[in-house]
Amino acid sequence: MQHDQLNENLKRIETWKRIIFMLIYALIDSMVRLMLWLVVLLQTASVLLTGNSNINLLEFGRSLSTYHYHILLFLTFSTEKLPFPFSDWNVSAEFEVIKKD
Repeated sequence: MQHDQLNENLKRIETWKRIIFMLIYALIDSMVRLMLWLVVLLQTASVLLTGNSNINLLEFGRSLSTYHYHILLFLTFSTEKLPFPFSDWNVSAEFEVIKKD
């Protein structure tokens, strides 16, 4: 009986589509993390050189961090909603999370 369930799970197109999207987002996430570290370095340089943080970098870093969070929610199966570029760029921290009782 368990073998039949496994075969049925392996035949589900939705699962394979999700796996493909997860691979795509894993690649995107590695680029996003690199960009976040660049923001960290640039912001540190800004504070060292001017004594103030750069407002544009603050906003970009916040938006990029939220996007990174949305990708992680998808990769960990906490949401079914695909992050950008398959949905709108959502810069808010709100994202539909699946709650299991």
